[in-house]
Amino acid sequence: MSKYFVDENGYYGPYGGAYIPEMLYPNIEELKSQYLKIIENEDFKRDFDSLLKDYVGRPTPLYFASRLSEKHGANIFLKREDLNHTGAHKINNTIGQILLAEKLGKKRIIAETGAGQHGVATATVCALKGLECVVYMGEIDMQRQAPNVARMKMMGAKVVAATSGSKTLKDATNEALRDWINNPQDTHYIIGSVVGPHPYPDMVSRFQSIISKETKSQLKDKTGKELPDYAIACVGGGSNAAGMFYHFIDDSSVKLIAVEAAGNGIESGETAATTALGSKGVLHGSLSLLMQTPDGQVIEPYSISAGLDYPGIGPQHAWLFDAKRAKYAQATDDEAMQAGLELTQLEGIIPAIESAHALSYLKKQTWDKNDNIVICLSGRGDKDLDNYIKYFNY
Repeated sequence: MSKYFVDENGYYGPYGGAYIPEMLYPNIEELKSQYLKIIENEDFKRDFDSLLKDYVGRPTPLYFASRLSEKHGANIFLKREDLNHTGAHKINNTIGQILLAEKLGKKRIIAETGAGQHGVATATVCALKGLECVVYMGEIDMQRQAPNVARMKMMGAKVVAATSGSKTLKDATNEALRDWINNPQDTHYIIGSVVGPHPYPDMVSRFQSIISKETKSQLKDKTGKELPDYAIACVGGGSNAAGMFYHFIDDSSVKLIAVEAAGNGIESGETAATTALGSKGVLHGSLSLLMQTPDGQVIEPYSISAGLDYPGIGPQHAWLFDAKRAKYAQATDDEAMQAGLELTQLEGIIPAIESAHALSYLKKQTWDKNDNIVICLSGRGDKDLDNYIKYFNY
């Protein structure tokens, strides 16, 4: 087994595990004992693949961005997760987890969301399967992502505002965990990223691995080679990056680049640059890297992007960073917004601000004209139009 993936105890190197309240122990134990049996079952795989194809619209295209390539002097391919049903990569995971929840006999689904894309994807699959859905979302995120709140409500989900702390993703996650503790029997918690107690980081990355699986065959069709020179993705908790990296992790010729949100600058006090500022600690059920004070209090993160506004990263990312298998870079709000505008004006594609962070890395180094670069375009920018309008004064 690769040293970069989870071991039998739920750890990636020194990171991971399940640091949970006693009340959640039965739920986590049930998941740990059942998830691989269920998701590796042929009936499950058939149902999962069928929904990805006919409902989500996979495979998503691998698009050669010719004008962007000309601008930056390399061969740039965009993995178009923005073309999925609901507009982002999040649906890959929620499809998998709703099928898992059904197999476990759960009747009620809860979720947390930052940018709203995971909340929308969860509400979508709950409507598809006729299950009760409660989504926790930071009060501030509800204001800046109002269209996604409306979409969730239209699909029958109850959206509950998290009003504590920074009123963003971290606090929504806290509220969702409290709900699960109070409703352990009938409820499944669909975590949206590669965070949380084992087995969530592994489970979510497996469902998202469809991104790199498709990329390999699509790139071979376009270039004659399965492996890119670079795979680039944004990272908050890190689910789209985990999916983009998954099938390349053990091929050292592929350089993995993850781009975090630097907000107003790494040293500004308004940032979400976990690998630059973080240290080992436990957050939301796993040991990873997180931004914290010397006495262990979580530092409130900031990013213009609601989906990257998180004070930690998933444990696999912490291990890839420590082991130097992947490079973790940072992009400020300004760098991300300019990169989003550049893609829009060169290729006619408005990216989610999260994805724009990944795109901004194109300006961070000099490329060879033969470099094949794959960037995960994790979501589309419809949800962010208000932010773009305000930023550029349109």
